[in-house]
Amino acid sequence: MSVILEVCAGSYRSALAAAAGGADRIELCSGLSEGGLTPSYGVLRAALQIPNLKKHVLIRPRSGDFLYSHDELLVMADDVALAADLGADGVVIGALTKDGDVDMDAMGLLMERSVYMDVTFHRAIDVCRNPLKALEDIISLGCHHVLTSGQAATAEDGVSLIKKMVEVAAGRISIMPGCGVAPSNVAKIVRETGVYEIHASAKGIVNSLMEFRHPGVSMGNKGTDEYACVETLQTIVEELKGQL
Repeated sequence: MSVILEVCAGSYRSALAAAAGGADRIELCSGLSEGGLTPSYGVLRAALQIPNLKKHVLIRPRSGDFLYSHDELLVMADDVALAADLGADGVVIGALTKDGDVDMDAMGLLMERSVYMDVTFHRAIDVCRNPLKALEDIISLGCHHVLTSGQAATAEDGVSLIKKMVEVAAGRISIMPGCGVAPSNVAKIVRETGVYEIHASAKGIVNSLMEFRHPGVSMGNKGTDEYACVETLQTIVEELKGQL
């Protein structure tokens, strides 16, 4: 069975690079430095026009934890509906209770809006209280994929739990390792866990083409280099595909 490569694309430019590199699917988002946030309408609409590529859309209204207020959930539900209306193949969602369990009510609302789309439960599972119980809850909701690092800093470090999740899932849902996946370790992670999907950002630094530069001024955190950004690189996507 061939392994599906999903690339986390944090911009339209990254989505184009992922497609050119041969990715099977993208997770379209923004704000990768904050763990990924919901992309804008413009980015979403443009990226969904890229041919020969499955597109899943991250629905996350803010950085931080996955305990959402009622108002935040209404925003997320509208974003799920928008993704469906624009023709996305899937959405990437997740919500937890204050006690660290899957929020079944919140997820139920989001699942209702997902209609025909594939649904991935994202790395909220990596900060839940009991990942195997959470897995059963996620399966009962009707989700199709789970993105996880095995509750470790990287997927490579979490292979033991990821393998256990694959065994417990027993084909009822796809377990998809993500976080720290690179050409140097992707084959090892797949081999040791038995997964058939894997997630990577395939990112690198892209330097600005600006010739005039104003030093000492940052738009974000102090010390941020405003003349370089992190983007998906076609070459890294190609290397990942070559290892699968």
